[in-house]
Amino acid sequence: MASRYSNSTILTNSTTGRKYMGTTIYPKIKPADEDMYIISDSGDRLDILALKYYGDPTLWWIISIANNLNEASFSIEAGKQLRIPSNVPQILNDLDKINK
Repeated sequence: MASRYSNSTILTNSTTGRKYMGTTIYPKIKPADEDMYIISDSGDRLDILALKYYGDPTLWWIISIANNLNEASFSIEAGKQLRIPSNVPQILNDLDKINK
């Protein structure tokens, strides 16, 4: 599976020569009939949910974007309804297209 950073470009500052990662643009994730909806439990985290539903904790950003979670935290409050997108191959394809 793809890493969150696999589509990031490595840039070099022309003055200092220091390398840094460029910005990654993430696709919009539209709801699909096949998406799953869950209610979060105490202790749930985005990376753990991505591992459980996708088999890859690096895909946490898909759940985050699909649910408009803009906080800088992997933790999810208990009792929150979350959409787990089902169309991961299409989402990853869209990510590749946007960042090429």
